[in-house]
Amino acid sequence: MKKIILLLILFIQFTNAQELALVRKNEKFGYISKTGEFVIQPIFKTSKNFSNGLAAAEDNGKWGFINSKGEWVIPATFDDTKYFDTGICIVAKDKKWFYINIKGETVTAPNSDKPYDFEDGIAFIKQGDKVGLINAKMDVILKPKYDAIKSFENGYARVKNNALWGIIDKSGKETIEIIYDEIGNYTKNITWAKKGTDFGLIIEGKFKVIEGVDKIWDFLQNDITYARKNDKIGFIDAKGNWVIQPKFDKAKSFVKNLAPVQLNKKWGFVNRKGEMIIEFIYNDAEVFSADGFAPVKEENWGFINETGKLVIPTKYGITAGGFSMFKFEEKGFINGLARVKNEKKWGFIKPDGQVLGNQWFDNAEPFQK
Repeated sequence: MKKIILLLILFIQFTNAQELALVRKNEKFGYISKTGEFVIQPIFKTSKNFSNGLAAAEDNGKWGFINSKGEWVIPATFDDTKYFDTGICIVAKDKKWFYINIKGETVTAPNSDKPYDFEDGIAFIKQGDKVGLINAKMDVILKPKYDAIKSFENGYARVKNNALWGIIDKSGKETIEIIYDEIGNYTKNITWAKKGTDFGLIIEGKFKVIEGVDKIWDFLQNDITYARKNDKIGFIDAKGNWVIQPKFDKAKSFVKNLAPVQLNKKWGFVNRKGEMIIEFIYNDAEVFSADGFAPVKEENWGFINETGKLVIPTKYGITAGGFSMFKFEEKGFINGLARVKNEKKWGFIKPDGQVLGNQWFDNAEPFQK
C-alpha cells in the first residue's frame, strides 16, 4: 500500500508540473516558464534541472529538493544529488551514496558495489565483475551475470560477456544472442552488428551480411539508416537493401523525409530517393525537429524550414557542451522553442525569431518537468 501511495503522489506531482527551464542570471540560478518569466527567482548558488517534478538545489553548502513553486519539499541535508527517475534518486551524505524516494526517505536497495542512477525505471547493480538489473520497487529483475550492460533505449539494452555482445529487454530476457563483436541499439526488431569482419543487420534474430560495409548507424525510429562502404555513405532499409547508394562524405538521420548529408565539404538535404532538395551550401547541418525546422551552419547557426527557406538568420550558437553541471544537451526546436547562444549569452527563440521574454542568460537548459 505504501508503494502504491508513493507512486500515486509521483504521478500527480509529475503530471501537474509545468515545464521549467533552469537558467543562470547574475551568477544565481532560477527557473523560467515558457512565457519567459521567472517562476522561481534566481536565488540559488547552484541548482539542477527538474525531473519527476523536483529539482535539486543547494542551500548553505547542502543539497535538497524544491518543487515547481520553489518550495523546499526535501530539506537540504545532502552533500550531493543526482536526478529523480520513477520516484527514486541517488544522494550522498557523509561520503556515502544511497537511494531516496520523493518523500526524502531512505530506500533500501539490493546489494551492489555502488548505487546506479535509474533510467526509465531500471538501474544497474554490480557485484564483483558482473552487472544485473533492479526496478524502482527494488526487486532484482536480473541477477548480475554480464560483464557490461549499456543504457536502455526503447526498452532494450546492449549487453556484453566475454568480449561479445547481444541484446536484452527490460525483463532481462536475451532478445539477441551474445555472439557479436559489436552491436547497435535495438529498434523495431532490428539492429546492426559486426561478426568477425562482417557488418550487417540482425533481422528477426538472423544476421544478414551487407557486403563491403564497414560501419552502420542506429535506425533510431526510422525504417532506413545510413551505412558506409568504400569511404562513402548511403542509406539502407530494414532488409539491408541500398535505398540510396553510398556517395556522400557524411550523413545524419532522416526526419520529415529529409536527411542532412555532406558532399564536397558542404551540407545539404536529400529526400529518400537521394535527390537534392536543399542545396549543399552549409558548413554543417542537423536533422529536422518535429516542429519542422533544422539547424544549419554558415559561420554560426540558424534554422531552415522544410522548403529550405532560412527562417532564422545564421547568427547563433546551439551547442552547450561546456555546461558541466547540466544533464541535458538538445539542439534545435523543441515544442516551439530553441535554445541558442548569442554573444556569450543563452536564451530561447521562437519560430518567428523573437526571443522568449526578451532576455538572455549566462546559461540556460532545455525545458523539463
